Amino acid sequence: MMTEIALNILDVAENSVRANATLVEITVSVDEKNDLLSVLIKDDGCGMSSEQLRSVEDPFFTTRTTRKVGLGIPFYKQAALAAGGEFYIKSEPGVGTETFASFGLSNIDRMPLGDINGAIHTLVVYNENLDFLYTYKFNDASFTLDTREFREILGGISFKEPEISQYIMDYLSEQKAETDGGRNV
Repeated sequence: MMTEIALNILDVAENSVRANATLVEITVSVDEKNDLLSVLIKDDGCGMSSEQLRSVEDPFFTTRTTRKVGLGIPFYKQAALAAGGEFYIKSEPGVGTETFASFGLSNIDRMPLGDINGAIHTLVVYNENLDFLYTYKFNDASFTLDTREFREILGGISFKEPEISQYIMDYLSEQKAETDGGRNV
């Protein structure tokens, strides 16, 4: 099982990359009033057939040819349910996939959010051929990183360029700290 929610987000988003998505939307919401942490990941990838969708939560099902098991989604679901939350996945061929997980914020069995900035940075910098729309919400505050805006400003400069990569990480870190007051969730 993965030790932090950010690693689950990275795993699910990498599924979107393999599904040939052009846009992956990731929303992480922390709602202290309702004692809830939720994660919504949507993509416009190839989607899954109803048969694949029924099997995706089975650890012995995977579409990958490099291994015979697919533990990411089953463990992610188990982590959400163990922390008093919910889990669902919806998909339609040719339209895309939506994955939602929620966790009881104060539940003793909830794993930490972890290095969400590092996970988003990794996705953005190492998957330059697709766009990410990342939103982080903390109570009534929020910020968004939209790679389409970054591309427009950068005019073709690679996100892998050291200065650009560092800027993206600094942006994520500064915006998250401003949004949640530097709290570790």
